[in-house]
Amino acid sequence: MSAVNPPSLTSSLTFRLGTLGSVATERFSAAVEGRGLKPKHVGLLAALDAGAASSQLELSQAMGVAPSLVVSLADQLQALGAIERVRDAADRRRQALVLTATGRALLAECAALAHGIDADLAAALPAAEREDLRRALGVLARHAGLPVDE
Repeated sequence: MSAVNPPSLTSSLTFRLGTLGSVATERFSAAVEGRGLKPKHVGLLAALDAGAASSQLELSQAMGVAPSLVVSLADQLQALGAIERVRDAADRRRQALVLTATGRALLAECAALAHGIDADLAAALPAAEREDLRRALGVLARHAGLPVDE
C-alpha cells in the first residue's frame, strides 16, 4: 500500500501569495524610496484619499496600526507637503489629516509605479488571465475585509 503524499507547501495559496507579496513589496518599496516614502506612507495617503478616516486615531484603526505609527507617518508626510493637519472646530483636541495637491500628485505617482510593477509581475500571463487574477484577488481581499477598488 502506498502512502498518500500531502500537498506541498509551495503549492498552497498561502505560500504563493506570501512569497509573491514579498517580491511585490520589495519592488514597491524600492520604487517609492526615491520619493522619501515607504509603503505605509502610501497606505496612509491611499486611506485618506479613499475617505476611510481623517483623524489620526481613526486612521490607525482603519489601517490596523498603532496610533503612534500614524503620528510618525503623518509627521513625515507633512514635512513632504503631502498632507496638512487641520484642527476640528467642534473638538479642538482632534486633528484631521487632509491630502494636499502635492499629496494627490504623489499618490498618483505611486499608483503608476504600482501598476508598472503589476505589469512586470504578471507579464507571463495573457491579458485575460491578468484581468481574471486581478478580479479574483479583489474578491479575496473584499472577503478578508480589505478595501477594494474596482
